[in-house]
Amino acid sequence: MAVPKRRKSISRKGTRRSHDFLTVPALTICPQCKLAVPPHKVCHLVEECGNIQRSKPHDPQKKVDV
Repeated sequence: MAVPKRRKSISRKGTRRSHDFLTVPALTICPQCKLAVPPHKVCHLVEECGNIQRSKPHDPQKKVDV
C-alpha cells in the first residue's frame, strides 16, 4: 500500500479542503401558506395551499366551467 513520503502542510490541506463545504439551500416564502419552499418549485402542500405557480393564485377546490 502506498504511504505518503512527506506530511502535507496545513496550507496544502486547507487548499485541498476549500471545496468541501455545504451550501445553504435558497428558499422563498410561499405567499399563500407562508412556508419556506425552494424557488420555482411546486409548494409541498398543493392540496391545502394550491400554489402551483407563484405569479397567480390557484384554488384546487374551485371548479372551472368550460
